[in-house]
Amino acid sequence: MSQERYRTEEFHVRGEDIVAKIKELVHEGNIRRVIIKNEQGRALVDIPLTVGVVGALIAPQLAAIGAVAALLTNGTIVVEKADVT
Repeated sequence: MSQERYRTEEFHVRGEDIVAKIKELVHEGNIRRVIIKNEQGRALVDIPLTVGVVGALIAPQLAAIGAVAALLTNGTIVVEKADVT
């Protein structure tokens, strides 16, 4: 029987690179949640992703992320990934 565990990774990126980095991370898979924080560490966007989210299903979230990214000079992407052991 497998037990699902989570680990988090943080990526510090420029505002204009946020959407591209999130697309890259979602393409890699195992993403459970994406949190975007501003330079002060305050969470601006918190998006839970289900295991099969791809393509058009994530497009509205990426549009919202793009709007937030346009307001940021630098930000942090916190990604929660599922580890199955």
